[in-house]
Amino acid sequence: MKRILTIAGSDSGGGAGIQTDLKTITVLGGYGMSVITALTAQNTVGVQAILELPLDFIEKQIDSVIEDIGVDAVKTGMLSSSPIVSLVASKIKQYRIKRLIVDPVMVAKSGDSLLKEEAQRTLRELLIPLAFVVTPNLPEASALAGFEVNNLKTMKEAARHIYNLGARNVLIKGGHMEGEILDLLFDGNTFYEYPTPRIPTKNTHGTGCAFASAIATELAKGNTVQKAVKRAKSFMTTAIKFSLNLGKGHGPTNPYAIIAREKERFQVLEDLKAALEKLQKNKIGNLVPEVHSNLGYALPFAEKFEDVAAFPGRITRLNDSIATVKAPEFGGSQHVASIILALMKHDLEYRSVMNIRFSEDVIRVCKQSGFTIRNFNRADEPGEVKEHEGSSLEWGTEQALKKGDVPDVIYDRGDVGKEPMVRVIGKNPDEVVRKVLKIKKGMVDGS
Repeated sequence: MKRILTIAGSDSGGGAGIQTDLKTITVLGGYGMSVITALTAQNTVGVQAILELPLDFIEKQIDSVIEDIGVDAVKTGMLSSSPIVSLVASKIKQYRIKRLIVDPVMVAKSGDSLLKEEAQRTLRELLIPLAFVVTPNLPEASALAGFEVNNLKTMKEAARHIYNLGARNVLIKGGHMEGEILDLLFDGNTFYEYPTPRIPTKNTHGTGCAFASAIATELAKGNTVQKAVKRAKSFMTTAIKFSLNLGKGHGPTNPYAIIAREKERFQVLEDLKAALEKLQKNKIGNLVPEVHSNLGYALPFAEKFEDVAAFPGRITRLNDSIATVKAPEFGGSQHVASIILALMKHDLEYRSVMNIRFSEDVIRVCKQSGFTIRNFNRADEPGEVKEHEGSSLEWGTEQALKKGDVPDVIYDRGDVGKEPMVRVIGKNPDEVVRKVLKIKKGMVDGS
């Protein structure tokens, strides 16, 4: 296991600094170690107080870790004062650290200053020349370069300027620009661009800390700087996409999202198998539509079709019961996945769907059962959506969700060449099955 040391400040709110560094390193498979430079009284709203640790104690932390355990990469964050920056630089030289990732933390997300003005000069002169990668955001790049950085052209100019300070690689993060987020890596010869769509959330506290820690971990594994940045960027996109709405200000990113998604794979498949068995025992064949049914279940924090499991070949009617061609697998149904992914954009807890036959009697029973019901009209579907394979169900689900919270049932009455359909929704397959069986019972009792 690779050893990654973070030298940074403590965030009492847990969203940035040492706390998020260690979370990130751990979920990416590294062994995290820490040297705390300062304590902060901090939350999502701001930084209420900073207490720097004595220089000799910071030095003892560094010596204790490196002399005994050793390091494969070092990441620095909040260093706060010129003497601390100088000390850290001297220890990096002493231990001949090659993989040093410098996150030049200057300002908190709330706008509070985290690096004293005189320390910025020391950072520029002593620490950045030792960096394998330095990761400034646009305000930090502006401070380091001495001019405003606000577009791709000035990002490239600043990258060259910061590279000339001695850093071997410069990664300028473009999150402060409008529109698509563009990060720019410069290795002294070539510029590499890393564009990603902007995720609409205010909960980005600790983004810079986690990103730099992810890069450090990937570099420690032996990846090239280009590959390390690419992997760290993917990790951060997920962490931001599923950020946590905690506190009254900027909530934290969610480093655990990627682990939560992966560790549930086996359980998702087992839950689908158990749900199918229950449906087969209760003989729901009369609820299977002409185009057949399917039952899907997504991983937590699912992002793509491959994160949603369903039954390949669908669920078919077999006399009064049902049968499947194969066991459930991830990527088993693009149609079901498109519905579930649309639901999860609205509420992450709703991860399972089954489609059943439409009839006015089914809708009547759903109403009598107390289910919340939404519908959409396929006649309103835009032409460009109809032309794009797999987009119709996503569009229809999003139309239904505009009317309120996630319902129990979404239905449509079909269109030319499109069979009308009912989709039963739940947080998991067992909940979906219970609703389907309640519909079946209501149909029998009412017949």
